[in-house]
Amino acid sequence: MNPFAFLANLGHKRTPLSDKQHRRLQRLPAPTPLDGRPLRKQRFVVLDLETSGLNLNRDIVLSIGAVLIEDGAIDFSRQFECTLQRQLKTVTESVLIHGIAPSALARGSEPAEALLAFMEFAGDCVFLAYHAPFDQRMLTRALKDELGYRLQHPFFDIADLAPMLFPEALMQRSGLDHWIDYFALNMPQRHHASADALATAEIALILFNRAQRMELNNVQQLGERLGHWRRSREASHRSI
Repeated sequence: MNPFAFLANLGHKRTPLSDKQHRRLQRLPAPTPLDGRPLRKQRFVVLDLETSGLNLNRDIVLSIGAVLIEDGAIDFSRQFECTLQRQLKTVTESVLIHGIAPSALARGSEPAEALLAFMEFAGDCVFLAYHAPFDQRMLTRALKDELGYRLQHPFFDIADLAPMLFPEALMQRSGLDHWIDYFALNMPQRHHASADALATAEIALILFNRAQRMELNNVQQLGERLGHWRRSREASHRSI
């Protein structure tokens, strides 16, 4: 049973932004295009969201974890972690999804402020995420609902990049844990937004190293190869 299911029936009314928040929103930079800049020069933000469930239309973002990749390395001094303030009226289990207790949600940051601060952190980045379409849809809806902001940043899905670049792993539809084990990464903490973002960032660096050895030297080339790989995979599935 989803302990947050009742949230689907709660109407959401956007809290008006302050003048200061409006000015901050207007200052957010436009997203970077997928161009020919080298991968090492591209600014990536690795994103992981904890949500109340998997329904793209009803569930909500509970927390955000993000890690910055810049100059070809993880910048451990610049990470983002935030729990959003959510008022729960009914709780059916003492330990909730992802271990986020109702008290932590009650103490969280006001959603509009949290999302605005996150987009200031993200800047003009390219986003990376594991199963990126889900995070992209959830973040897009949250930003529209809370800020009236239209997310246009490009996303790359590590869940697709990994099997494309490492076909010898024979893992087409594997989870993040499988790739952590495959690359023998030491990740003592999991299933927490910031920890999962860090794990995804470590894998991304391995993938970028392999991409460059395959002469995929920028996000434009990587995106084109990924599109071709997806079309080939879909065609093979249809032929089965």
